[in-house]
Amino acid sequence: MSHNTLLSHHLDSLIIFARHPELGRVKTRLAAGIGAEAALAVYRTLLDHTRAVLAPLPVQKTVWLVGENGPEAARDWAGFEQQPQPAGDLGEKMQAAFTHDFARPAATAVIIGTDCPGLTTEHLREAFAALQTHDLVLGPAVDGGYYLLGMRRLYPELFANKPWSTATVRAETLADAARLGLRVHLLPALQDIDTVDDLRAWQQQPASALGPALPVV
Repeated sequence: MSHNTLLSHHLDSLIIFARHPELGRVKTRLAAGIGAEAALAVYRTLLDHTRAVLAPLPVQKTVWLVGENGPEAARDWAGFEQQPQPAGDLGEKMQAAFTHDFARPAATAVIIGTDCPGLTTEHLREAFAALQTHDLVLGPAVDGGYYLLGMRRLYPELFANKPWSTATVRAETLADAARLGLRVHLLPALQDIDTVDDLRAWQQQPASALGPALPVV
């Protein structure tokens, strides 16, 4: 039996949305409060944390990157398939990435970003395990969005007409899932790092000792 035949029987796929760590082009909301250099340092730490969390997972890993592709990206994301992020809003980008992976075909697909210092390997294992018995897995972010979304097939409704980067995205996504009759598994709520307030909140939590040490502001 060929390798491709084996893959077609059952493939768990992990999609990562990331940016190249370029000064002035990452964490712009955070940079407004702590400066571009400090924001870049935070983002590099988050990237390192995300890659470390993903390392033990025996899944297909594809990173969809924004920014100039070059030797640094090849080194930083060695072992990952790399794709340029497509055009469109966040929903259109995510739908394109899921479409790409379900065409492999993937049996399950999970998408994450790189903004979540509390994310662990166990959260991701729980997500893939839950997809054996649920249609949808969602990792709630405390700001009202989500840090993880997983499914067994594409539901375009989840990506359409959403006010991305607002506090209602998670609620609207769950409302769509309810209308579609989907069985949903929720992961623990985690903190994304997008603003100075997010960074301070993370640093004030005792649980932050379980994640990366981010610059104090």
